[in-house]
Amino acid sequence: MKKATLFFALVLWSGQILSKPFDPDSVPDIQPLFIPHVEAPIRIDGVMDEPFWKHALIVPANIEVRPGENIEAPVQTEAYLVYNSAYIYAGFKCFDPNPSDIRAHLCDRDQTWDDDWILILFDTFNDQRRTYDFACNPFGIQSDMIETPTGGGGSWDAIWESDGRITDHGYVVEMAIPFRALGFPRSQADQIWGFDVVRSLPRNVRHHIGAFPRDRNNNCYMCQSLKMVGFAGASPGQNIEFDPTFSTIYTQEREDETSGPFLEKSKSYDPGLTAKWGFTPNLTLSTAVNPDFSNIEADIVQLDINTQFALYYPEKRPFFLEGADFFSMPFYLVHTRTLAEPEYGVKLTGKEGNHAIGFFTVQDRRTNLLFPGTEGSDSDSYQKFSQGSVLRYKRDVGDASNIGMVVTDRESEAYHNRVGGIDGDIKFTKKDRFMFQVTGSLTQYPDSLAMDYDQHQKEFDGLAYHVYYNHNTRNWDVYQLIRHVDGGYRADLGFMTMAGYTYAETGGSYKWQRDPGSWFHWISLYASFDQRYDRFQNPLHRAFTSRINYQGSMQSNAGVYWEMGRDTYEGRSYRANWLNGWCYMRPSGWIAGEIWTRYGDRIDYSNNRSGTQLRMGGYLEMRLGLHMRVEINHTSDRLDVEPGRLYTANIERLKLVYQFNRRMFLRTIFQYYHYKRDVSLYEDEDTDPLSKGLFTQILFSYKINPQTVFFLGYSDDYYGDHEIGLQKPLYMVQTNRTVFAKIGYAYML
Repeated sequence: MKKATLFFALVLWSGQILSKPFDPDSVPDIQPLFIPHVEAPIRIDGVMDEPFWKHALIVPANIEVRPGENIEAPVQTEAYLVYNSAYIYAGFKCFDPNPSDIRAHLCDRDQTWDDDWILILFDTFNDQRRTYDFACNPFGIQSDMIETPTGGGGSWDAIWESDGRITDHGYVVEMAIPFRALGFPRSQADQIWGFDVVRSLPRNVRHHIGAFPRDRNNNCYMCQSLKMVGFAGASPGQNIEFDPTFSTIYTQEREDETSGPFLEKSKSYDPGLTAKWGFTPNLTLSTAVNPDFSNIEADIVQLDINTQFALYYPEKRPFFLEGADFFSMPFYLVHTRTLAEPEYGVKLTGKEGNHAIGFFTVQDRRTNLLFPGTEGSDSDSYQKFSQGSVLRYKRDVGDASNIGMVVTDRESEAYHNRVGGIDGDIKFTKKDRFMFQVTGSLTQYPDSLAMDYDQHQKEFDGLAYHVYYNHNTRNWDVYQLIRHVDGGYRADLGFMTMAGYTYAETGGSYKWQRDPGSWFHWISLYASFDQRYDRFQNPLHRAFTSRINYQGSMQSNAGVYWEMGRDTYEGRSYRANWLNGWCYMRPSGWIAGEIWTRYGDRIDYSNNRSGTQLRMGGYLEMRLGLHMRVEINHTSDRLDVEPGRLYTANIERLKLVYQFNRRMFLRTIFQYYHYKRDVSLYEDEDTDPLSKGLFTQILFSYKINPQTVFFLGYSDDYYGDHEIGLQKPLYMVQTNRTVFAKIGYAYML
């Protein structure tokens, strides 16, 4: 009864707030700029020698907005904009008094952010809620993303044209962005779009330069943006895209895991097709039959020793990344990595007027399940087909607020999980924001899984809610968070590793900011208090935390974070005091590095006792000329308990990339892990004293655009343990090997 009362109280309270939305008068009255219409042909070559550029809308971007606060930029930038019925054309003249200082490398798309770059973004609905961002480095290599106030959509890929070149006066970039890549209102008349031009100038500090000044006491960035008027008759055309693919994979494994001859495990030759239809300028329907849902980028290995909960890995598959921002919510109810082996999928995303919608349904050959708990989580795979579906709806309210609902459903033989809820993101002043979500679930597991993992053997339900308030100004940032998840709550299409708890956190920070030339650009001091209880109100965690951050010369970022508190595990209370420090630096365009460490109390979860942990890590990136990139990662972890050293764990990763040109690269990855345990200190007699492994992958890639690609690769795994080491010290056995290839083509109408 109390939960239902809370649910309706939140709905009524949010309704009162939304009846008085963010005052539109708080948004500056910005005079729109007229963008000319042209029909002359253009060649995207980074030269800007077409006559119509002389008549383009010229937008200067000469205001440094970070770290300097609305000061004169150290360099001058001009953006030139025109359009025709199918494209927006953007040209950029990025002046630099010292062109030899420009940082530019050959790289794959979306890997340009450490270089100099120029970016244009469009708020096509002029609603301050979503922007399409298009960026290029000085060679015209592309990066693109979708930005929203709540994040999401960052890995979006569009098909567009660009080129650039370094000159005696700086660099020049040209872009041709098709209307088919954008959602925008249906209108034969002129439209008003918000936009900005941003240039990033990485030198001793990374200067961010914009086209308009920023009010840092106003949390609505696009409310302050420039506006442009035009685009009468703009059309995405038929907006139909076919992306046929053909992929093949051949895998061998040893007969008895680490011994015996290699035997064929799988061999497949898979044609596939993904089709997209923008049946309105704003709504896109995608369908895929036998699609290529695979990743070609290996996940970075994470330490999985002495952990309570499942580890998170990000989504990388293009079908799921498109429109991912529509499914962003306070609770992580949609995490498509849970869909392990999709057979087909259908997706609808877009926005009409004030209404945004996202929907997908996917049939999965295997059903991965995560069983969340109060003090840990388990996982398993149910070897049955399942159907996973998500419906997401959001409605804009006022100038910068929205309310939404979500329904997820996963069905299989003797199993289902259904989730439904409402949420809101309410901005009632320039500085104040309130977010909430209330959601419930119904779940039933197969009897065998329910018994194995101590779950309910009949249908059960659960409720979860999230309430967050934030007050953010130029210097102050304070917040309050309350989150509750019933023990019976499940979100099997999402990533929620913990259930049966209530969590509350109060915190804030103060920031000191300085313009370039000072010994620091900003320093912030942060503090918070948080506590978590189980469903019986027994304390699980209570801590005071504080942090100091510094940002300064050589693009450096450093900080110290410490926590003082207590944790409870399996009925025992432990001290939880620890210190974390880090330092990142990019002293030049060819080298960057980071080191970090964590030292302090840590529970030994395998044996339920206290310990002292030292975890350290580092990252080094080197750009060797225009073509070569080297990345090295290292993480080490050790835990000492009263009798001695419980374990030592290390992970190393080496990534080598040679970029032949804008379209072609060769990449090699080596990932090695090594775990050593003192078995005399473990209660479990089956603990392995030694385990180690090596993963290697080599990939050749030729990419014309995100969908027109050719990949050819090889990967394998090696494994070693105590028994193998007794026979051959330092030896690891190759356990599997795989050859794979893919060709894809984007055909657009």
